[in-house]
Amino acid sequence: MKKLFTVGLIASVAIALAGCTDSDATPSGENSGELRQVRVAALPITETAALWGGMKAGIFEKHGLSIEVLPAQGGAQAIPALINGDIDFAIGQPFGPFRADLQDLGVVIIGNYASSYAEGDDINAVVASAKSGITRPAELAGKRVAVNSLGAAGDVTIMAAVEKDGGDPSTIKFVEVAFPDVPAQLEADNIDAAWVPEPFVTQLRNRGDTFVVAPYQAVAPGLATLTAITTKEQLDSEAELVADFTAAMKETLAWAQDSANEAAVRQAIKDNLELPEAVADSVKLPEFGWELDRASLESLATLAGKYKVLDQQPNFDRLIQQQ
Repeated sequence: MKKLFTVGLIASVAIALAGCTDSDATPSGENSGELRQVRVAALPITETAALWGGMKAGIFEKHGLSIEVLPAQGGAQAIPALINGDIDFAIGQPFGPFRADLQDLGVVIIGNYASSYAEGDDINAVVASAKSGITRPAELAGKRVAVNSLGAAGDVTIMAAVEKDGGDPSTIKFVEVAFPDVPAQLEADNIDAAWVPEPFVTQLRNRGDTFVVAPYQAVAPGLATLTAITTKEQLDSEAELVADFTAAMKETLAWAQDSANEAAVRQAIKDNLELPEAVADSVKLPEFGWELDRASLESLATLAGKYKVLDQQPNFDRLIQQQ
């Protein structure tokens, strides 16, 4: 493990899985001046491979930045650290900024990062323990279902998928469990099913657990899964930093989406997550891209309102500040 900068308000650092990558892993780039140190919170999951890979490829150095990645359980957990200035940016689910906007905390979404697939195998799914007997969404009603962050995209889309399949979503017993802890919690029978991204979908299915549903595809195909977040204060006071980070992220995500670089992206998974090589080589990667789909985010917020996860809609004109 490389050095870990502890952000007191980022919850549940997943040391077992997170290769906390910092500037030491980045080769010399085109920028010959002094690099600006930037702290970015991100989940220890395969999607973060684009960020890790872009760092190793020297993309951020080329834009004058040295990136330190700090593991976080979810976007919502990183919000206090953003507001306090402990980190500069975060990559996370949109519900953290949704709630921050409802409290007028000055958090903004400046770009997309990763999106799910409209069809075919998706990048996240609900997987049930084999002994639970659960095989379809409606059977999740009344069961203990884990999500990494309560009141976010996981439970909202699961409720919609259960209702669509004829079940009663109000009876689901949601439990907050960090993604790396899910396999053990399922095996111990502390939960019946869990919503997980890759690499956990592949790991659980390979050991005999049951794929139940890809909830995003069931209700909102192509939904944004991760977004880039900062504060309005930083957007205004550190315009050059935001511009440099944006340029580097655009280039990084385009690089990661290019099939010619898939091997390098998968190598970043191997370098930063303790996974069997066969899993790292086979897990489904998301659609990487910087351009936000505002309609997709508004649909997700509307769905959250339906299930009373949000009591009102965010001010999207204020929240979305595409750079």
